[in-house]
Amino acid sequence: MNARSSPPKAPRRGQGMAAPGATARQAAAKPGRPASGRTASGGVAPAAPAKKVARKTAKKSAATTAGKPAPRSDVERRLLSLGLETPIDFALHVPLRFEDETRNLPIASLQPGMTAQVEGEILRSEVILRPRRQLTAVIADETGELGLRWLNFYPSQQRQVTPGARLRARGEIRGGLFGREIVHPRMTRADAPMPTALTPVYPSTEGLPQSVLRKAVARALQEVELRDTLPQAVLDRYGLMPFEPALRALHQPPPGGADDFLQERSSPAWQRIKFDELLAQQLSLAAARAARRDKRAETLPLDTRRQGLVRRLYQALPFQLTDAQMRVVEEISADLARDYPMHRLLQGDVGSGKTVVAALAAAQAIACGAQVALMAPTEILAEQHFRKLGDWLAPLGVTVAWLTGSLSAKQRRAGLAAAADGSAQLIVGTQAIIQEHVVFHRLGLMIVDEQHRFGVGQRLALSRKGEGEGGPLAPHQLHMSATPIPRTLAMTFFADLDVSVIDALPPGRTPIVTKLVAESRRDQVVERVAQEVRQGRQAYWVCPLVEESEALQLQTAVDTCETLRQVLPDLRIGLVHGKLPQAEKAQVMKDFYAAELDLLVATTVIEVGVDVPRASLMVIEHAERFGLAQLHQLRGRVGRGSAESVCVLLYQAPLGMVARERLRAMFETTDGFEIARRDLAQRGPGEFLGTRQSGLALLRFADIETDTELAEQAREAAAWLRRDHPEVVSAHLRRWMRGREDFLRT
Repeated sequence: MNARSSPPKAPRRGQGMAAPGATARQAAAKPGRPASGRTASGGVAPAAPAKKVARKTAKKSAATTAGKPAPRSDVERRLLSLGLETPIDFALHVPLRFEDETRNLPIASLQPGMTAQVEGEILRSEVILRPRRQLTAVIADETGELGLRWLNFYPSQQRQVTPGARLRARGEIRGGLFGREIVHPRMTRADAPMPTALTPVYPSTEGLPQSVLRKAVARALQEVELRDTLPQAVLDRYGLMPFEPALRALHQPPPGGADDFLQERSSPAWQRIKFDELLAQQLSLAAARAARRDKRAETLPLDTRRQGLVRRLYQALPFQLTDAQMRVVEEISADLARDYPMHRLLQGDVGSGKTVVAALAAAQAIACGAQVALMAPTEILAEQHFRKLGDWLAPLGVTVAWLTGSLSAKQRRAGLAAAADGSAQLIVGTQAIIQEHVVFHRLGLMIVDEQHRFGVGQRLALSRKGEGEGGPLAPHQLHMSATPIPRTLAMTFFADLDVSVIDALPPGRTPIVTKLVAESRRDQVVERVAQEVRQGRQAYWVCPLVEESEALQLQTAVDTCETLRQVLPDLRIGLVHGKLPQAEKAQVMKDFYAAELDLLVATTVIEVGVDVPRASLMVIEHAERFGLAQLHQLRGRVGRGSAESVCVLLYQAPLGMVARERLRAMFETTDGFEIARRDLAQRGPGEFLGTRQSGLALLRFADIETDTELAEQAREAAAWLRRDHPEVVSAHLRRWMRGREDFLRT
């Protein structure tokens, strides 16, 4: 941002590609800051001392000269938090709803629940002190009276409602003990001009007034270039209306039924905006896929010799792969043999056998002289991979290294050296693997488990490391997920990936029985745990928090462990949670694997990857507080042996609607794809994919559940435009995807 003391001039109409931040700066210059030399009320402000102004100007110039951007204002920061910076950002920021301030309603016609504006005379007002200090007033017109109430107020508001004043009051009508009222009404003078059009209400954030947004959006709609990016042939083929009238209709819909227009989202204007958004997404994903095809990767063909590493691994495995696993292994093997980077998503339900597929892919790469890196989101999961892959591959001569943030300095140096000089052929770890100082000798394959559990920044670092390691050659990438991706997500957010699905469980797995049990029957659950252990089995007891939370009133894992030790003194009970030192955590897990513990009390650190075949009972305390995908993952920790397994969802009544739906889904199905579909419907794509923390909505207008047909059309149009109209593709992506491509590529 430049260091000029006044805002830059607004670009002329048609200059849609204004300098980034121009509109945000213009919007920030308006609220609460009068024009130079004037006070907010219009009076003349005292001039600032010349020396002081000169010092401030010099300081700003020095900062800019030194390459440091001038600090942003609070308003600019709030606008940027909404993704609003350039004129097109503001133009695409459509209203949530509209308020009708063009007319006053008779007080007698008001009903509780409606939002209305009335005009009348203040009959009386007073500050009452009980049950709490508040300002109350009564406004009346010729049809009746209406109460007004402020629970928090300023002296200026108290002066405004002086008896006899004629005012307008607007807000939601509530029914109270003493009749109808508005709490915290918006007040204006009765002689103020009435608006002639509906007033838009835009999505905002704390501290950002609607007046700022309305002015900024109105200015952007005057300045921005809104010519159509799509050729007429596309509009005709899919029955789309032109872009500019569609967008303007969303900001100023036809009178009468504006809220219906916004909520239905099925009008021609909405269809056009949603199509453009989905098309931009498909074009971006197609470009990412094409860019990967243009990169070069080391070919890692399968060694089919009798004594080859892959063949020896098959022979050493104590089990046979399922047909589904074999099909997926062949798909990955074919990708590794190509000269461009593999970018494949391996998905399979909990317990479907993804780890052995990853081991075979790693063996194929290692046999060709390449290194393999495997990254997992937690140390418990990474350590399980390290142990399991080591058990399979170390006897075959493969050196497996361990790299996590909790290693001592000496251990970390040894791991880094082994990765850099090539003596370690397989490196297993957490996000420590993607740190800048980690260098590989010859990285050929990167395997990422549970990618959606990493933060956006970590996943971006991973994808860029994958593109930049090893000079001109990029490593192949295999992403694994135990959260099955619904078809609509696969078609939209994962359109640039090749997807392999393990759609069958290994033989010998028994179905898991899910039981819903109220907290009042807790003693029966404790007795069931004792019965399981006395039959030679093991059990989990999962709690949601480590420390006491007065807000949620949940029992902690620590307290639960102590209580269970008192109630079940003959059981060997261990405790593991995220705040334990890593060495202590690893020892507890090792004891549980070795059946030296009967019951493991834990938080969600055991959510993924923990594989103990003797464990046949899972108790999830306060199950109503967990997400659906989390419950399904936790349930998958049992059912890995031949004994019948049970998952008990211990819930606290009464249940809210969302919690009731989650528990019903868990009770009704163990199908991971159906669980994923319901979870997506409840949480939306941002949370489902782990990208809500990015602050950018992946889809602002389209709904991937209800707009499937539109997504199909967008995918078809993307292929057509990339082939025949490359200039259209560039213009469309500039309008829609500025700064968002990286979030899709993760």
